[in-house]
Parts: sequence; C-alpha cells; structure tokens
Amino acid sequence: MLKIVFNVSTVISSLILLNACSNTSAKQHLENVRDGSEERITVGKVQRTIRIGMTNADVVETLGSPNIVSTDEQRREVWVYDKISTETVYSTSATGGGISALMLGFSTGAPIAGGGGIGANSRKSTGAQATSQRTLTIIIKFNKQGAVRDIAYHSSQF
Repeated sequence: MLKIVFNVSTVISSLILLNACSNTSAKQHLENVRDGSEERITVGKVQRTIRIGMTNADVVETLGSPNIVSTDEQRREVWVYDKISTETVYSTSATGGGISALMLGFSTGAPIAGGGGIGANSRKSTGAQATSQRTLTIIIKFNKQGAVRDIAYHSSQF
C-alpha cells in the first residue's frame, strides 16, 4: 500500500498559482491569432508611400497585388484594393472559490482513493463580446505609360 501525505497549505498554494498562470488575457489571445506575416494596408501607408508618377511595379512592391484590375474609357489601367477586416474580442472572467473539477485525496495513513473536489460547483462566469469592422478601398489610376496619375481612397470603421 502506498501512503502519501500532503502538506495542505503547499498543495493549495500550488493550485492557486497554477490557476493564476492559466488565465490568459484577451489581448494575449488576440496577439496569438493575428497573422503578422504581412504589413497591413492602411490609409497612412497609402498616404506615405504612393505618389503620382510611381510605376505600377513600385505600387505592387508597396501594396501587393490589387483585388480588381480594370480599364477606363481610354484603356488606362485602374487598380482597386478592397480590404475588409472583422475583429471579434471575447472577455470572460470566473468568480467564486475553488478550482473546477479538481479531485484531491488527503490521507492520514489510509491509501488515497480519490477524494472530494475543492469548489467543484462554486464558480460562476461572466463575459462580454465586441465585434468591429473596418473597410478600406483604394483606387489607383494609371496613365498610358503605367505610372500613377490619380489616387483615391475611402476608409470606414464601425
């Protein structure tokens, strides 16, 4: 028979620390799911980098490939970058004592055979969710030589 005796204060302190370490903030979750592999296109980036007279190759290098390529009535190219971003943030918190579904057994000489939970049903959780959307449309018109002749953009956030 195996006899294990726990120091109750050490076990409880360790469990509280373990529970605190497992709580991840909404900001940390957001950083984990965002794709940082490419820089986002923003109005500021367009204002800083796209200039009248730039070549279409320079525009592609700066902004990437456009979503739509068409021509106007004089057969000059018109590029459209149409971007939509939706961001949903969840925040939850739990109140109450104990750690859910934790099974511990304490022994004073008898073998451990499973045991009671600490606060198994005493937690309550609350939460909130917020969703926002951003849109950005950039229209770049080129002359017949393939250089930027006009830039227009529209941005919204709701």
